[in-house]
Amino acid sequence: MTEVEERLGALEAQVAALMERFGAATPPAEAAPAAGDVFWALDGLKQRIPADGGGAVLYTGTVRLDGQRYDWQYGRMVDDVLADDWTELAGVLSALAHPVRLRLLREILGGRHGTGELAEIEGLGTTGQLHHHLRQLTAAGWLHSAGRGRYAVTAERVVPLLAILTAARR
Repeated sequence: MTEVEERLGALEAQVAALMERFGAATPPAEAAPAAGDVFWALDGLKQRIPADGGGAVLYTGTVRLDGQRYDWQYGRMVDDVLADDWTELAGVLSALAHPVRLRLLREILGGRHGTGELAEIEGLGTTGQLHHHLRQLTAAGWLHSAGRGRYAVTAERVVPLLAILTAARR
């Protein structure tokens, strides 16, 4: 089993545990916010967590990019997040801390998958630098090889990536 498959299995187990703990998620058609109901997702989360706990964090999204649809939801109890060793996340987060890598992720999500296509983009540096950045993103789990010289953003990372970018703007 590959590292990605192991991580995906672990994430699926965590989501299943959360679903069991908080109840099944409301289907999107039923979860549509009422007019003026700005905090509909937050209100739904509050209804599913214990009142005496430290709270919970949830991110979710439905995204259609490059002919693919990505539906994702993930939540954790705040006490669990605070108890984790955050230093283990440094490699995953630092892979995003470079303008060229962020540009590569955006271009790949936009449909440029081949190294030849990516090398044509102005400002990404030499072919060697391009491959270095692709290796960094792949090692951190943001990208995976989609065939010879082709890359794709790992499916289970599309919504989290967009959530991180959204949070960074706040």
